[in-house]
Amino acid sequence: MVKTRIAVFVSGGGTNLQALLDAEKSGALISGEIVLVISSVRDAYALERARLAGVDAVPVVKKECGSQEAFEAAIAGYLRDYDIELIVLAGFLNILSENFTKKWHERIINIHPSLIPSFCGKGMYGLKVHEAALAKGVKVTGATVHYVNEIPDGGEILLQKAVEVKTGDTPEILQRRVMEEAEWILLPQAAEMISARIAKKRSRTMNVYEVKDLAEVLSTNPYPGRGIILGITPDGTSSVAAYFIMGRSINSRNRVFVEEPDGIRTEAFDPSLMQDPSLIIYHPVREAGTRLIVTNGNQTDTIRDFLNAGKSFNAALRTREFEPDAPNFTPRISGMIEEDGSYMLNILKSVDPAGSACVRETFEYPAAAGLGHFLHTYETNGEPIPSFTGEPERVAILNDIQEFTDLIWNNLDDDNKISLFVRYTNLRDGWRDQRIINKNK
Repeated sequence: MVKTRIAVFVSGGGTNLQALLDAEKSGALISGEIVLVISSVRDAYALERARLAGVDAVPVVKKECGSQEAFEAAIAGYLRDYDIELIVLAGFLNILSENFTKKWHERIINIHPSLIPSFCGKGMYGLKVHEAALAKGVKVTGATVHYVNEIPDGGEILLQKAVEVKTGDTPEILQRRVMEEAEWILLPQAAEMISARIAKKRSRTMNVYEVKDLAEVLSTNPYPGRGIILGITPDGTSSVAAYFIMGRSINSRNRVFVEEPDGIRTEAFDPSLMQDPSLIIYHPVREAGTRLIVTNGNQTDTIRDFLNAGKSFNAALRTREFEPDAPNFTPRISGMIEEDGSYMLNILKSVDPAGSACVRETFEYPAAAGLGHFLHTYETNGEPIPSFTGEPERVAILNDIQEFTDLIWNNLDDDNKISLFVRYTNLRDGWRDQRIINKNK
């Protein structure tokens, strides 16, 4: 995977820069690479942090440039020289012009130390934000990562995290708590999320027919969530269906796959730990005549019932929408393989962070030897978790079911993977072979 090239803009000590550098070192920031740090203050300690990490760092001071236009032109020159794809503002105290931000639409993100729209806008930065929060007497504050546009702190919100305001807080104490509990967590998550989007978009632009190595796709994504892979073996003899689940909460992780005559169902590994079964207990895989249905929820039954009534896959899914688990609004993903090996994939996801409406996308693919498509619920980890975007990823399928099962399971994140189902179905006679792996045993 070609990583997204990141420039971090700073003006001070660089604690948020350090959080990004640490995330890259630990593997939490895996889709992006910090290659340049630009400081608007010549002696900012953030420059030293960058150099200690082996990252090129340069000061670009507005007063020395003489004008906003010259200042931004100098910055733009460095961005070109380093082939920068994403800008992360990490305590950058200069406002960028509309002319600059429009050229970097949805490729500049910023961290702000409040829950926007509270205590934000021109003049609200650093301790001033926390002083305002304490003066107002709020009980909860936090941090926000957002896209940058021409309006200070006015771009689309990407991630937010709340932090408690405690009795006796000073602006300095509150500032530190917001950094530790929100900023240093959110900014690396957002950098990874947007880096992954840019890398994904780049790969599609470079070669729309590229078939990716599934092991690399899985191993470089710590949290794709729930995933469906449909395709055809390289020898053209069998259709392939795989479904896996991952989880971050105790409730989500307390699951196993159990074989059924027509597919599989999920059930609680430890019934005493079950909290809310509504979104995690269902039949992911079921047969409907000669068709195989695979989904991440109880829409499996909806699709089967519609097909049995002579109606269509899409008609069934028009009666459903994404899961009501705010703030994530987990997409519902569904797939169906026909008797001839052709298949369909569908995703139902929220149109915006508020869950105000549902977007419905269906993709239809002919049977093509060696080719599969991978649809998953989430882009990667985050808070809230960002929904999958774009077309299902083109991935290579293997002839051997055990080898393919091992490839998937061994490349899923060890901490988050829960269960995996794989089925190979012979296209000539319908004979099937399948595997089930459960982390809970």
